[in-house]
Amino acid sequence: MNQSEHIIEFDKIKELWKSHALTEAAKAKIESITPCLNELELRVLQRQTSEAKQIIEKFGTPPLPSLTDIPNIMDTAEKEGCLTPIQLETMETMLSAVKRLKDYLNRCKNYDISLAYYEENLDSCDDIRDAIHHQIRNEKVDDYATSLLSSIRKELAALDTKIREKAEQFIRANKNYLAESFTTIRNGYICIPVKKEHHHKVNGVVMDKSSSGNTIFVTPSSVYKHYETLQMLRIDEENEEMRIRYTLTSMILDAASILTSNIATLEMLDFAFSKAKFSLEYNGTEPLINTKRRIHLLDARHPLMDKNICVPLCFDIGNDIKGIIITGPNTGGKTVTLKTVALCCIMAQCGLQVPCKEANVCMNANYLCDIGDGQNLSENLSTFSAHLKNILQILDSAGSESLVIMDELGSGTDPTEGMGIAIAVIEELKKKNALFLITTHYPEIKQYAKEETSILNARMDFDKENLKPLYKLIIGESGESCAFSIAKRLGMSESMLQRAAMAAYGENYHKHLPSFDSENQENMKKKKSVYVPSIQKEKKKETFSFQKRASTFHLGDSVMVYPDKKIGIVCETANEKGFLRIQLKDKKIRINHKRIKLHVAATELYPDDYDFSIIFDTVENRKLRHQMERKYVEDVLTEEE
Repeated sequence: MNQSEHIIEFDKIKELWKSHALTEAAKAKIESITPCLNELELRVLQRQTSEAKQIIEKFGTPPLPSLTDIPNIMDTAEKEGCLTPIQLETMETMLSAVKRLKDYLNRCKNYDISLAYYEENLDSCDDIRDAIHHQIRNEKVDDYATSLLSSIRKELAALDTKIREKAEQFIRANKNYLAESFTTIRNGYICIPVKKEHHHKVNGVVMDKSSSGNTIFVTPSSVYKHYETLQMLRIDEENEEMRIRYTLTSMILDAASILTSNIATLEMLDFAFSKAKFSLEYNGTEPLINTKRRIHLLDARHPLMDKNICVPLCFDIGNDIKGIIITGPNTGGKTVTLKTVALCCIMAQCGLQVPCKEANVCMNANYLCDIGDGQNLSENLSTFSAHLKNILQILDSAGSESLVIMDELGSGTDPTEGMGIAIAVIEELKKKNALFLITTHYPEIKQYAKEETSILNARMDFDKENLKPLYKLIIGESGESCAFSIAKRLGMSESMLQRAAMAAYGENYHKHLPSFDSENQENMKKKKSVYVPSIQKEKKKETFSFQKRASTFHLGDSVMVYPDKKIGIVCETANEKGFLRIQLKDKKIRINHKRIKLHVAATELYPDDYDFSIIFDTVENRKLRHQMERKYVEDVLTEEE
C-alpha cells in the first residue's frame, strides 16, 4: 500500500472488502492488491465481479467454505501420512461444501453466466467424502467403520461389563475389609479401596495406596486375570483404527492434485464473490474502462459515507480538459470531492464496482496525492515544507497516465508566494500531460484557470441565504470562499467583520460584507458570553519575619507545643534561625517557633526579678555559679541539661 492509497483511504476500503471474504488466501490477495495496469485483465476482473453479483441477486449467497486449516491438513497428510479424526472430519466438511457449491453453480448455468462454469473445475471426491462420513463420526473412528472394529469394540464392551460385575461381587463379599464401597481406576486397573490392616485378607493385586497410607487400592484376582485379554483387544482396536485412518489419508493423498485444484478454485470464487457482496453493500455499478484519459462519474458517492446523507457528485474530465480547479468555502466538500473521484478510479482499477449511477473510468499508471497538513516534527518539517516536499516528489513521478489530486495547493506560506508556486506547479502538470484535480482559495488561480483552455474552474455550491454548504460540485464556474458569511454565521460581530473586510479589500470593503439586519444585532446582544475559568491567586496574609514572631517569646513563658499539645516553659529564647529551647515535664527540647503558641506570659507567672536558674539549672550548677560570683574557680565547666 503506497502513501497515496492511504491518503485517499483506500486502506479502509480494503478492510471493509476483506470482511466479505472467507478464505485466508482471498483476504491476503485483497490486502496486497494494487491497481491493474493490463486492460484485458481489468475487463476480466470487472466482468467477474458483475457475474458474481448477478448470481447472488438470483440465487443468494453461495455456500463457500472458509477452508480453515485445509492447506495445513494437506501438508500434514503428505509429511506424516496419517490424519487425526478431527482433521479427516474437516476434510469431509470441505468436500461437502464443494458438493453444495457445485449444485449451486449448476443452477446458475441456466442463465448462461460464465462464472458458473467454474463448477466444472470442482470435484467433490464423493468416494473420499462418503468414506470419511461412514468411518469417522464425532471426532473419532466410528464403531461401525469396519466389521472387525465393530466386533472388537463389542468384545471390549462385554469384557468391560464382566470386569465390573466381578468387582461388584468382590465388594459384596468383602464389605468388612473395605475402606469404601466403590471402584476406582489406578494405573489403568479397576481397584477397590481396602483398609490397610485387612489387605492381606483379600485376594487381589495391590496397585496403589492413599497418601496417608491407611487405604490400599487392590485389583481383585477375579478381575485382574481378564486384563491381559482386555489389553490385547485394545491393541487390536488401536491397530484397526490406525489402519482406517491410514487408508483414508492415503485416499486424500491420491487425490492431492484434485484437492489442490479445488482449493485454488474455491479461493478464486471467494475473491470474486467478495467483490460482489461488497458491491451490494454500497449499491455499486460496473464502470466502463477506457484508456483515453477520460473520467465520467454520474451521481458518485464516497463509499465510506452514509449513502442516505451523501450528496451525489457529477464529475467529468478528459478529452481536451486536463485539469479541474475546485474552489468554494471551507467545510463545503472540496476534499471529499477529491477523495471520491480518486477512490472511484482506484476501486474500478482493482476490479471493484463503483458507488455511482454511471461511470466511465480511465486506467491510471499511478495515483499521486497531496492531502492533509503533512507536518512532521521528527523530520523538522512545517506544514508548508511537508506539502512542498510531497509536491516535488509528485512532479517527479507524474506522467501522461497519472491522476494527481492536490488539496489547498500553495497554502501554508505567504499568500502571494504561495499563489505563484501553485501556478508553477499547475504549469508543470500541464507539461507532463497528467490529469489533475486541485482545490484552492486563491482568486489568481481561478483567473488563471479561466484563461487556460485545458483547465476548468469548478465550485462547491453554497447556500448564501441560509449560509449552508450544499456539497454539490458545479463544473465551469469558480466559487467564493464565503469566509465572511461563514464567520457571520458562526457568531463574529459586525465590527470585527468590517475590520476584516477593510484589511482584505481596502476602500471597497462594503461590497464584500454580508448584510446585518436589526434581528442579527439583537441576537448578538442576547448571545451569552462563554464562561472562562479564572486563575485563583494565593491570598496574601499579613506577614512579618519569623525573627519578629520568635522574639515575642520570653524566658519563663508558658507555651503549648504542637502537635502533641504539651505545656512547657521557654528556657532559652530564639536564636537567629527561630529555634527556642523548651522545658517539658521530663526533658528539654529545641523546637521551631512555628510549633509553639503562648499559653501564659512569664510576667503573669513570676515577679520581675525572679531567678529562672532555680527552675532550669541543676543544684550543682547553681552552687558553682554562686562560688564563681564570690571568687575565681579553676577548671570548672558548667553544662546545661
